[in-house]
Amino acid sequence: MDIIIYVIIFIIGIVFGSFYTLAVYRIPKGQDITHTRSYCPKCNHKLSFLDLIPVFSYIFLRGKCRYCKEKIRPRYFIIELISGISFVAIAYLMNLNIESITITKIIDFAFIVLYLTFVIIMAGIDKEDRSKTKPIIMYGVIISIIYIVYLCIIDQTSIYRYGIYLLFYLIVLVLDTIALKKKAEDRYTYNILLTAITMAVFTGEYVTILAIITTLLAIVIYELLQKIKNRKNNVENKAVAENISIGFYLAIPNIIFFIFVLAYYRYLV
Repeated sequence: MDIIIYVIIFIIGIVFGSFYTLAVYRIPKGQDITHTRSYCPKCNHKLSFLDLIPVFSYIFLRGKCRYCKEKIRPRYFIIELISGISFVAIAYLMNLNIESITITKIIDFAFIVLYLTFVIIMAGIDKEDRSKTKPIIMYGVIISIIYIVYLCIIDQTSIYRYGIYLLFYLIVLVLDTIALKKKAEDRYTYNILLTAITMAVFTGEYVTILAIITTLLAIVIYELLQKIKNRKNNVENKAVAENISIGFYLAIPNIIFFIFVLAYYRYLV
């Protein structure tokens, strides 16, 4: 019976994965992500239902558009598949099965799905164009506040901790608003701070700190490698850290460490 539940969760995961790829492509372009039908980015032909079955359509069509025969980027297939596997892995590590399923577990899993939606889309957009991440980051802030309210209801002993999170949000949002009024542009630093707070709300402080440390180490290593490369090629050294998609590199270790923590509590606690 459990296998049926995990198959359903896998299907939900690949459907969400398909939505992630759509959102990452359309949001930076300012396109609608809910009402406009999917289309081939090469020939602009609107896709039919059979073209939109996550994972399986890519396999059956052999990675090509049915209409113009152009190759479909493998990342669509990869993201959909990883999304499905991640959903199943998280559900399993949360011990979400027919014997132990409860309303609380379902709600917790639903919030994790909402969080994954935030962090994956944010990372994808950040990698493509980090100046376009603001809408999805605000989505993350909103679901975080809803999650905090939920946690305060079921766990009143930690209400002060959740209050601190809300205070951090307020401070960063006020500073961001002031900076926006003065310079009429979004500040990437504030976007990253809001992202980090959202990560802490859903995955915990320790996971977030580990993700930040890993990201900083990656940036330092990247800088060193660039300097070595420039020195060999007799090219003037230029700071590259300010152009790195920090949100993208922050998201990857955050998800990995979060899954490790779930596994720790599943098997060792």
